[in-house]
Parts: sequence; C-alpha cells; structure tokens
Amino acid sequence: MPKISDERREERRSQIIAAALRRLSNTGYQGTSMADIIAESGLSAGAIYGYFSSKQELILAVATSVVSGRQDEVLAASVDHVLEPAEIVTVLIDGLRENAPVHMLLQVWGEASVDPQLRTLLNEVLESARATITEQLARWALTQPSLAEDASGWAERAAPVLLALIPGFVTQLSLVDGFDEKRFLQTLPTVLRGSV
Repeated sequence: MPKISDERREERRSQIIAAALRRLSNTGYQGTSMADIIAESGLSAGAIYGYFSSKQELILAVATSVVSGRQDEVLAASVDHVLEPAEIVTVLIDGLRENAPVHMLLQVWGEASVDPQLRTLLNEVLESARATITEQLARWALTQPSLAEDASGWAERAAPVLLALIPGFVTQLSLVDGFDEKRFLQTLPTVLRGSV
C-alpha cells in the first residue's frame, strides 16, 4: 500500500478537524458523536481513526487549531507595535468570533469540568495560550515605568486575569440576552487602563 506524503497527511488531518468543528458548531459537544464527525467529513471510519483514536483526542486537535490560530493573530498584530492588554484580548476575542463556534466553547469547558481526560487535554491548550499572552504582556510592561522593573513577574500574574476575560465574554455572549458585545470591546481598554 503506497504511503501518503506528509503534506497530504496534514491536509487530511486538517480536513477532519474542519469537519469536527462544523459538526460541533451545529450539534454541540454532547450532541456530536464520532459517527457524526465521520459522516460530516465524508471519510471512512478507518481514515478518521487513523488520525484520532477518540472524540477527546479530536476535540483537543480542534481546540489546538482554534487556539494556535488566535496565537498567530496576536503575534501578527504585535509585529508593528507593542500591544496593550486590551488589544491582546480584543485580537483573541475577534479571532474566536470569526473562527470558532463561541457557544460550543461553553459546552466543552463544562464537559472538561467533569471529564478529567478532557480537562487535562484542554489544560495543555490553555497553557500554550497563557504563554503567548504572558510574553505579550511582558513586552508591554517594559514600556510602563511603574511595571518595567518587574515586567516578567507582573506579566505572569496578569496573564490569568487577562485570559479570564475571554470566558467572561463568551459566557455573556452565549447566555445573556441583549449582551452588547461591541460596547464590551469598546469599554475594555478604559477598564484595563484604569488598573495600571
């Protein structure tokens, strides 16, 4: 049997992740089975299981894909200038709104609170996001006279706080009727500046 190239293998893996993301967007975490994802992808069960051994492993790949895309966006936005904390959050939130089913995030987070395996996997993804946020916050802190002396330490302490704004936004967007996401994002810079 001929081997497929690494490039083709990565394309197939991306195809499966995209199918999982589409299906999860429509039916949520609990409402989606591996059979559903297989059907959505148009591939055989053997093809899917050749890449992912379980639903949790596939969810991790979806989460990793979503988070790494947002990290890339933050890095791209920081090429021209040092990002302020509010800019970091805004880039992350905008990327999630455009590239991920925001309502699904709540379901996956909820499931991770009772599924130790999923929780472990998501912790790996969140650690990567936290590292990117910490790096960007440290760069910004170096530009602030009151923070520059302890820029790295401050960034380590501030990153979880900044990261917590994203689930807060997602929760309100998903559950609060009349939530004004535009106003949230417009107000964010003044709230964060007030804390420095």
